[in-house]
Amino acid sequence: MKPIRLATVAVAAVLALLPATAHADTAYPGPRPITGQQIIHDPTVARLQSGGYVAYSTGGVLGARVSKDMRQWDDAGNAFAAPPGWWYQYNDTGDPWAPDLSFRDGRYWLYYAVSSWGTNHSAIGVATSPTGLPGTWTDHGKVFTSGKSDPYNAIDPAVIHAEGRLWMTFGSYWTGIRMVELDPGTGKAKPGAEVHHLATRPDAPYAVEGPYIVRHGRYYYLFASYDACCAGVNSTYKIRVGRSTSVTGPYTDSTGKPLLEGGGDLLLAGHGRYVGTGGESVFRDRGQDWLAYHYYDAQDNGTPKLGLNRLSWKSGWPELR
Repeated sequence: MKPIRLATVAVAAVLALLPATAHADTAYPGPRPITGQQIIHDPTVARLQSGGYVAYSTGGVLGARVSKDMRQWDDAGNAFAAPPGWWYQYNDTGDPWAPDLSFRDGRYWLYYAVSSWGTNHSAIGVATSPTGLPGTWTDHGKVFTSGKSDPYNAIDPAVIHAEGRLWMTFGSYWTGIRMVELDPGTGKAKPGAEVHHLATRPDAPYAVEGPYIVRHGRYYYLFASYDACCAGVNSTYKIRVGRSTSVTGPYTDSTGKPLLEGGGDLLLAGHGRYVGTGGESVFRDRGQDWLAYHYYDAQDNGTPKLGLNRLSWKSGWPELR
């Protein structure tokens, strides 16, 4: 995902600016009502081993929110007190993007990207924590990088343990979504690991990013954000999904169209006040799958806010409730 760029627009003009493809209010369920600190971008959410929930996001030094019940969310500062020095190799501000939070081997792992708008001079980093809470993270440096000669962009990481191995999906524009195998001990890319290609679109600028993979039954499901983010009520982000019996693909939609050829079932698009839905991740809470994402609130000058919907499965495909 790209950094936040908010468009401030009078409410009276909002409806005229909504994408022509926006669905009617009844086409999708609205997000779960929440209170407290709702502002967020590119959220990753987890239920902590100690109880309660934490969410990290783009903004600040990975902005943090905490909740006891997934309804009231409170500002908890940032994951890090200050940017690690190496981040400044990839942008002037040290701002990280699009984190991914997971738990394995007795500790929490936080992946994130550092880059600048419009370049693939980018890096994905990783930090670990015993609790998952802000202020407890130890940074371990670069996981994977990309440069101007690479046909991909090392941003928007998401990690999955599958088929006895650890994998990381990543990517934004620059020919779409990729995947690389990680060393489970270090959490970093294996030297010389193959970079798999999972999804793209046939025409520039390709406009698919922010991947997230989950397993359900015999399939792996690849969720990704399509079209444009980061423009407030002008954003056209939407979430599409495909599936595969192998974590490395090929992924296809319900019609059989490959995601490498522009396929993908539409799961969620802008509707009503909820514009530019994307930057998604999936988490599990006591047997229930949830989709976390941001939307731009058309009734609040396009402010990015946290969306949470239950994720259920019907005939082998995800649907929102």
